[in-house]
Amino acid sequence: MRNDKSEIISAAAEIAKEKGIDKEVVSEILEEVFSGIVKKKYGEDVETDIVTNADRGEIEIFVIKAIVEHVENPAKEISLETVKQLDPDGEFEIGDQYPEEVSPDELGRRYVVFARQTFLQRLHEYEKNVIYDEYNKMIGEIVVGEIYQVKRDFILVNHNRRELFLPRSEQISNEHYRKNSTIRAVVKEVRKGMTGPQVIISRADPMFLKKLFEMEIPEIFDGVVEIKAIAREPGKRAKVAVISTDARVDAVGACVGMKGVRIHSIVRELNNENIDVLPYSEDPVAFVERALTPAKVSRVEVYLESRKAQVWVDTNQESIAIGKEGVNVKLASRLTGLDIDLMREAVAAEANARNKGKAEEYDIDLSEFKEELGEELLTKFLDAGYMTARNVLDATEEEVHADVSISQEEIAKIKEMMLKEFEEEPEGETGSESIEVSTSNGGVSARARKQSENGKSPQPKVETPETVSASQSEERPTFPENANVASAVGPDKEQEFSDESLPQGEGHPTDSETESKSRG
Repeated sequence: MRNDKSEIISAAAEIAKEKGIDKEVVSEILEEVFSGIVKKKYGEDVETDIVTNADRGEIEIFVIKAIVEHVENPAKEISLETVKQLDPDGEFEIGDQYPEEVSPDELGRRYVVFARQTFLQRLHEYEKNVIYDEYNKMIGEIVVGEIYQVKRDFILVNHNRRELFLPRSEQISNEHYRKNSTIRAVVKEVRKGMTGPQVIISRADPMFLKKLFEMEIPEIFDGVVEIKAIAREPGKRAKVAVISTDARVDAVGACVGMKGVRIHSIVRELNNENIDVLPYSEDPVAFVERALTPAKVSRVEVYLESRKAQVWVDTNQESIAIGKEGVNVKLASRLTGLDIDLMREAVAAEANARNKGKAEEYDIDLSEFKEELGEELLTKFLDAGYMTARNVLDATEEEVHADVSISQEEIAKIKEMMLKEFEEEPEGETGSESIEVSTSNGGVSARARKQSENGKSPQPKVETPETVSASQSEERPTFPENANVASAVGPDKEQEFSDESLPQGEGHPTDSETESKSRG
């Protein structure tokens, strides 16, 4: 019987060493187990004292009894005569407490076997609680483990002899995982289960991208640069909005690093996922404009009460603003926390509306006025770079006089004649055609419509829904205007930088200014 107790102590010491459990914890569990066994045999009101020595594999069990003259309850009392026989050298008297040792034979083999089972069960429960507490404190931290099992719907990762669970929903879709390879992921969640805690790790969560930035960029780790919002389509594209707490530090430049070395190390870890790093702003108009990077927008209108924004882009920027499979506009919506209605307008109509406030959106080739101008004067206009009637109308009389060398009176007559031609615009061609792309109600939709001069809009003609999800964004701080936006598109591709400014009129040249510069 004594061998049974020694086996329990030896097994306890071995388990403690294997699982890294403190021996003092093992001793406490053993004392509780054997105390419960003694009380189960002699009664719940019995007072016990258990002494264990895990190193030597010993355990001593004592029942504390009161010394009496006549024993009425053997489980709690002992006679003075019996005490003198057990301990002749002891000085005891009636009323004292005597610790009587319980031999293994008195407990019985059945109780010792039950003690072994109870101990292993308690030890397993303690280990589960330790694992849960350990990883619950690590939520949001990156762990490095070894893949030891690859299943269809999940991957099992070994981390410090603990089993971590990487479900398919938390994997990067275009990645391939191999057994015995090393993997990095962020601890996302710890769940309590019947068989023990289940530690869920993720490579697709935005939290993983945030922690990679903290690891690779010292300014973020030190708090000089702060990540204010992240939107991500794992394996495709991500947008990160940053702000600097030190005016001397460029937030975007700190994240990109010299020749993009910092951002490219993160891109490689994410299997060449494109990352746009842009500065944050509390101004929703400026922030929406920057969130749609690399597209350049014409103007933005934000309605904070309904959490919506309308964005107008030129025709050549439409596909860039939407992005492949609608990823760019979806990420912009998540980053800003706004439902974005993206609308395309004809370039000429937008330019005329900004510069002249007129509704004309078509132009006339200058050669059409050959009869009115005469061949000699027409040649002078063409040589000076005036290819269309709009070129002449947009230029000042001084510019035309300097280029063509005719009087201002003649210039005024020519412009008046051209304006009359524009007034004869065929019916049905007035207004601008636009296509709206909306991220409201959790979906992306595109529709074509005709906008007339009086502002009325008929029913949509085309509707093409796609799937999109929008998530909440964080509070938006301010940052310097005209800041750089960096886009990292993989280690083998160049970084893209563009100067992003505020809406039209504050940094974007008008079409007429562009044309004047090209003629000059």
